[in-house]
Amino acid sequence: MIERLKLNEAVCHLKRCDSTMAQLIEVVGKCRLDEKQRKVSFAALARSIVSQQLSVQAAKKTYQRLTKTLGQPKPRSILEADPKMLRGAGLSWQKVSYMIDLAKKVDSGTLLLDKLQFLPDEEVVGELTQVKGVGVWTAQMFLIFHLGRLDVLPVGDLGVRNGFRDAYGLDDLPNNETMERIAEPWKPYRSIGAWYLWRFKDTVEADV
Repeated sequence: MIERLKLNEAVCHLKRCDSTMAQLIEVVGKCRLDEKQRKVSFAALARSIVSQQLSVQAAKKTYQRLTKTLGQPKPRSILEADPKMLRGAGLSWQKVSYMIDLAKKVDSGTLLLDKLQFLPDEEVVGELTQVKGVGVWTAQMFLIFHLGRLDVLPVGDLGVRNGFRDAYGLDDLPNNETMERIAEPWKPYRSIGAWYLWRFKDTVEADV
């Protein structure tokens, strides 16, 4: 959970340290990153896998079909299900294999979900990326949106790269080094800066 006080502190810091980010904040408005406690759960990770390379709406529909078929995803329900049933819910065969691997690792205790909230960001990424199909991007989204970590800069995210290009007037999509250099003053609130980059494009398009 990210407390409102922390969000306000983060926004003030970003406005002070980066004049371009200050303008973005004025355009986008209040940071609405979820303040509610999100339980670290198998279902949350399963949903992260479902969402890979899908639009928000497509991911939502696919996850709804999955829960309609299995109920709230749990390791045993995934392992006991016919893989064809998972495929029929809208998952690609590749994602079916990812989901089964996640279920096996959680069920066997190889991945202990309850301990993730107590680990540093880098160790969380290391734990999650041992699951087949879970890369750094998925782990970083989990850090931001489920663990409420404040200083994550997902340089591999296309929306963030587009945001840097558009907001900072860059000719091309920036490389990792450029993004890290621009975001250096944002520390320790780079997650909030990334959120504003995501929302900036949506806000501008909505005004057109």
